[in-house]
Amino acid sequence: MARPRLPPAKAKATGSDVKKKARFESRNAPAVKDSIGEPFAWLNEKAQQAWREISAEVPWLNASHRGFLAIAANIRGRMISGEDVGVQAMNLLRQCYGQMGATPADSTKVGIAPDDQKEPGEEFFDE
Repeated sequence: MARPRLPPAKAKATGSDVKKKARFESRNAPAVKDSIGEPFAWLNEKAQQAWREISAEVPWLNASHRGFLAIAANIRGRMISGEDVGVQAMNLLRQCYGQMGATPADSTKVGIAPDDQKEPGEEFFDE
């Protein structure tokens, strides 16, 4: 089994991001090249609402994520409207979130930190 990835914050604190610069440069590259766009017209009203909510929650989504986002929005839209979605649909939703980097574990692989969130101890490492 492969070793877990070193989170960028820990790499910065320990100096690993300087020692192994090439490894961490790609994680900080901007991932968004083109926007996610508007929801598909064939999605119902609740699914379109879910599309907009997920897009706001996961800012690095781009056009390559539209298929996964449509599936996730459809399931989440059913949840919003109070329908029973079942275990299989919830598992599929979790998998879609993972593929889009929308889970806490997968978001570390994306390399984009929220603008309003400051790394703990960052003031001590600024040059």
